[in-house]
Amino acid sequence: MGMEPVLSVEGLTVDARTPDGLKRVLSGVSFDLAAGETLCLAGESGSGKSVTSLAIMGLLPKQSLKVTAGSIRLSGRDLTRMPQSGLRELRGGEIAMIFQEPMTSLNPVMTVGAQLTEAIRQHRKDERESPEAIAKAMLDAVHITEAARRLKQYPHELSGGMRQRVMIAMALSCRPKVLIADEPTTALDVTVQAQILTLMRELRREFQTSILMITHDMGVVAEMADRVAVMKSGEIVEQGGVLEIFDKPAAAYTRELLAAVPRLGALAGTDRPPSVTPGFEPSRDPPVVAEVRNLSVTYGARGGIFGFGKPPRPTVEDVSFTLRAGETLGLVGESGSGKSTTGKALLNLVPSTGTILLGGETVSGLSAAAMRPHRRAAQMIFQDPYASLDPRMNVGAAIAEPLIIHGIGTPAERRQKVADLLVRVGLSPDVAGRYPHEFSGGQRQRICIARALALEPRLIVADESVAALDVSVRARVLDLMLELQEQMGLSYLFISHDMAVIEKMAHHVAVMKGGRIVEMGTRRQVFENPQSDYTRTLLSAVPVPDPKRYRQAAG
Repeated sequence: MGMEPVLSVEGLTVDARTPDGLKRVLSGVSFDLAAGETLCLAGESGSGKSVTSLAIMGLLPKQSLKVTAGSIRLSGRDLTRMPQSGLRELRGGEIAMIFQEPMTSLNPVMTVGAQLTEAIRQHRKDERESPEAIAKAMLDAVHITEAARRLKQYPHELSGGMRQRVMIAMALSCRPKVLIADEPTTALDVTVQAQILTLMRELRREFQTSILMITHDMGVVAEMADRVAVMKSGEIVEQGGVLEIFDKPAAAYTRELLAAVPRLGALAGTDRPPSVTPGFEPSRDPPVVAEVRNLSVTYGARGGIFGFGKPPRPTVEDVSFTLRAGETLGLVGESGSGKSTTGKALLNLVPSTGTILLGGETVSGLSAAAMRPHRRAAQMIFQDPYASLDPRMNVGAAIAEPLIIHGIGTPAERRQKVADLLVRVGLSPDVAGRYPHEFSGGQRQRICIARALALEPRLIVADESVAALDVSVRARVLDLMLELQEQMGLSYLFISHDMAVIEKMAHHVAVMKGGRIVEMGTRRQVFENPQSDYTRTLLSAVPVPDPKRYRQAAG
């Protein structure tokens, strides 16, 4: 690695145009990427990772962001001085990017094949093989089955993991020297994530591509990186070899990131999450808050005059569980396993068969009007806090809305209740007049928790409620949820595909696959002595924040 770096960023500075003038977004960012190397840019949201990648690609929005200093050299050529026509020739051919959300990156009205061949026609004009043959070969390379059929499909017909593989195939189809991967596995299940990371390592070896990987997941950093650059507030606070960074981090911020990572097995030998409230003593015989017996949910029905159409498809089949006061049942499994549908069915948000009891009362099949009194006892926190909040309502109004619907309190009492709830979730009462877009992702999730608590429920269904959060923000939100559980006696149905998060939060664990629970038991039973092959597969796929483990396995 003594050769000239294939990509060299030196003193990169980016300013944002604001009504008050220019505001510094990146300040003096510098790093090198050698041929065949993987460099991970690690840090929380807002640290400048994605802005750095967009600046390298020449994709910064001109209206709002501007490179004001520094250089970006690709094989010796300064991209900051190159016209857009020149950058278009390089993009896709010599440098390519995998964006975080493949569904928004792929054109929904073009087939997968049309999108793949578009770049190949532009950058591989001298190839003897046809663009269609190259596109099929690339889908084969990323292990997509029935490649010829997939080329004729549209993005919405593919799973999230398949769409991400298509993005990787597209990025690598012209054999670029540099591949930038912006959070390529954040939204994927652990098993799919493991497959994608393995695939990227294989393709790096095959095509000798250099990879700049952007992530906030330190487990992914440990598995993938040769070197690491840690970013905070638009600056690189530390960089070095991956073993050096993990063994002896010099920057306090790096140590905070590493300390916040949930480590699978860290709670081995214990039956309960660690107490976060001083002097907390759990109830020895807590009452049952929710009970589900033989729950099934079926989507689709034959329609039309002659009964044609897709046959009904069971999404959840014969699911049963019990949830007690002050305890958490972790519901874990891959996308499509039926976790979210089970959570919605528990709250009567989707039609189901079987028996659902909340507080000892049967709520199965109740109408919306009949269900309303029970909504006070059971609330839901959704995965995307931004989509859960009305952008036209300030957060104070959003939190007060359930109180208004249920006719609770006077306007003055509701304002006080909102202030108390904001304090309870670690926010200032002064923020009640602000709007959702003025908050970070972690703050918005706290607001959603405050809204769920407004009616003082006994049960909260948390559906992937921390999946999109940075590792340190996630740790703080999880601690908040544990604290609220201990103080208020809350029960959680905690839905997640993250096994380390489930281990931290759950008293009992149910593992779902194909709409059925394949294994259920105490946290200790499931994590320390799994009986199902599927559970063992999920556990083995979790990235571990220990780079030595991967180097020993490879060596």
